Amino acid sequence: MNLRKKISIALLSAAMPFMAQAQEVKGLTVHESKDSAPKQLNFRENNLEDAPNIVLILLDDVGYAQMGHMGGQIETPAFDEIADKGLTYSRFHTTALCSPTRAALLTGRNHHKAETGAIMELGTGNDGYTMALPQEVGSVAKVLQQKGYSTSWYGKNHNVPDWEASFTGPFDRWPNDLGFDYFYGFLGGDTDQFHPALVEDRKRISAPETNADGSEYHLTTDMADKAINYIQSVNAVAPDKPFFVYFSPGAVHAPHQAPAEYIEKYKGQFDEGWDVYREKAFNNMKAKGIIPADTKLTPRPESLPAWDSLTDEQRMVYARMMEIFAGFTEHTDVQIKRIYDAIEEMGKMDNTIFIYIAGDNGASAEGGQEGLLNEMAFFNGIPEKWEDKVAAVKNNRLGTEDYFNHMPAAWAWAVNSPYQWTKQIASHLGGVRNAMAISYPKGIEARGEVRSQFSHVTDIAPTILEVAGLDMPEAIDGHPQVPLDGESLVYSFDDAEASEQHTTQYFEIFGNLGIYHDGWWAGAIKTIPWQIAPDNRTITEMDWELYDLRSDFSQSRNMAEEMPEKLEYMKYLFFAEAAKANALPIDDRRTERFRSTFRASLTAGQTTFKYPNGLRLPEGATPFTKFVSHTLEANLDGYKKGDQGVLITQGGRFAGFVLRVDKSGYAYYEYCNAVDKTSIKSSVKVPAGTKNITAKVIMDEKKPYTGSTVTLYADGKKIGMGTVEKTVPNLYSLDETLDVGKDSGTSITDNYSVKTSKYTGILKSVTLELIDEYKNKVMSK
Repeated sequence: MNLRKKISIALLSAAMPFMAQAQEVKGLTVHESKDSAPKQLNFRENNLEDAPNIVLILLDDVGYAQMGHMGGQIETPAFDEIADKGLTYSRFHTTALCSPTRAALLTGRNHHKAETGAIMELGTGNDGYTMALPQEVGSVAKVLQQKGYSTSWYGKNHNVPDWEASFTGPFDRWPNDLGFDYFYGFLGGDTDQFHPALVEDRKRISAPETNADGSEYHLTTDMADKAINYIQSVNAVAPDKPFFVYFSPGAVHAPHQAPAEYIEKYKGQFDEGWDVYREKAFNNMKAKGIIPADTKLTPRPESLPAWDSLTDEQRMVYARMMEIFAGFTEHTDVQIKRIYDAIEEMGKMDNTIFIYIAGDNGASAEGGQEGLLNEMAFFNGIPEKWEDKVAAVKNNRLGTEDYFNHMPAAWAWAVNSPYQWTKQIASHLGGVRNAMAISYPKGIEARGEVRSQFSHVTDIAPTILEVAGLDMPEAIDGHPQVPLDGESLVYSFDDAEASEQHTTQYFEIFGNLGIYHDGWWAGAIKTIPWQIAPDNRTITEMDWELYDLRSDFSQSRNMAEEMPEKLEYMKYLFFAEAAKANALPIDDRRTERFRSTFRASLTAGQTTFKYPNGLRLPEGATPFTKFVSHTLEANLDGYKKGDQGVLITQGGRFAGFVLRVDKSGYAYYEYCNAVDKTSIKSSVKVPAGTKNITAKVIMDEKKPYTGSTVTLYADGKKIGMGTVEKTVPNLYSLDETLDVGKDSGTSITDNYSVKTSKYTGILKSVTLELIDEYKNKVMSK
């Protein structure tokens, strides 16, 4: 018997147990065998060639009456067209805050069940508030990706805990691991629109010099450029492969920054003020049939001033702040219209579902009574100077890269017409009710109609799955999945009278509590955004309100005294639903939770940090230095005349510090506390051959807002000294990084340029050391 026959017999014997399953027996080589059919690409294997493309749009800090279609006095061509060619959901709800809404949107679970009871920077060890998405709460993007969709995310993330946002990870909560093939945006809560802290997939990058068309750079335009290119590329390579695009710009969250031509378009259009805007929007919504004809316009809170009570100077400043906000809104929507038009040009519009959510909460009142030049002043509780606001308006620089600005709380209240309150107030509709439009030519017959069924952000994931013909799997990557909390909205697409499927929903943010059930609403306010003083009432001592939304669309009539038994039932129901959703114990603390001692830390237990040249770290991965004495020691390979640039910096123009050397050879320590800037210059030039340049920062006391004394040294010899009158207590930035050897974001002062900030000599490392030395301790000895 020859060798070939012996091998064939052996192979046949080995294959005998599997013969019943096999179609044929393979030969020894391909020449005497029939090739097996190749495995198909997963989207074809899963029959997704005809599945709809999905575009999910989520704006930031937008009021119910802001978009043009919703009665607002701002042009929004994309939102308007999607609503006109599809449906407007007039009773759609978010969570009242950004990170919680985003977690609920992506997962279809309530925000506390997604462990996101507040923003990423406020995590604690308590269930519901860890800010760490559990593996058991998988994203809708992961399901789509595994079935064959091309998935991409552009813009704001704010779902990566800030202590996991460095290059050390872990990365299982970054966009790529949540089911997105591609991510282009920023990880923090907000970012400078002209100088963003950009991340591409897992890599921190610098923003391009210009937009794709050569115009002045703006992040929202850049994101639209990237999204359009991605969609076109997918269409070119695999035209039958469906795509899922999640477009979530930082707009119109502070900073309110937009190209000048968009801002100037609105000059003079808000001179009548917020009371008039609110009433006009209310009347427009009634005329359009978006709200019922018997809806009442709720009154202005007593703590907000009437427009007519303001001085001419106040009206000038506040009208300009609203012009900037309007320009920012329109510019953002125009970029979304570019994406919409690009898909239409590809001939894919008929089978594309657009879900456009105008806001992750109500408009933001975090600008306080007077508005802000710098949002970091709000987060650090540092009051701004009125004369600086006036100067910013008169010099026509507000809305540019010079400011991290925010409008006054009364404008937020106005664009939340007809409801009470604003962002953060989960107890009332002004905090949680947002406009939403859906168009899907192939799947929705209705055009320009309103849907009034109660809906919630958790309903979006099941809606996407249903239109894609998919189910949430029992497990994702081996992790059993908890059930979805939302209900698909497909039942309402072609039936305006369909009974609502989402009948009970709790709300909680910062101790502001709300509960919806079968047309009724109960809520209680704990904290108001524009009031800094804490409310010392306990959760059980709060005053609850009761509304019958079946006949009172805007929450205009509090029925708590008339129906005490109904109110007690609703309060009981709130705590029952909150318990089921992991919201207990309720955490009503605010700015104090910005301090890193509440959560996991990369720096815990360490006092010395040796950072190599070129390192970039988000604030959550750095030691807390706000009112802690420390030294910054730059280790050089011998300073040479002409060496210049940044040695170490954290934060930027709107709060932070820098240690640098200028081109003349002088060392500087510069500091910004969100309002005032301090520049401390060495009295002599850095001597040639210097190995170490050090800034010793001694705080007056170890407590918030303390001053500090800064001493500069060259190889241990004192070369300069100065003081900082007030330091920030909480944070430098939501997204700017700590940088070694250059500045990657914005400059602390105008005394140096980011573009030329790279240190030109040889910088080996910078050591940051926390020290237990305070001025008042020394003086008392």
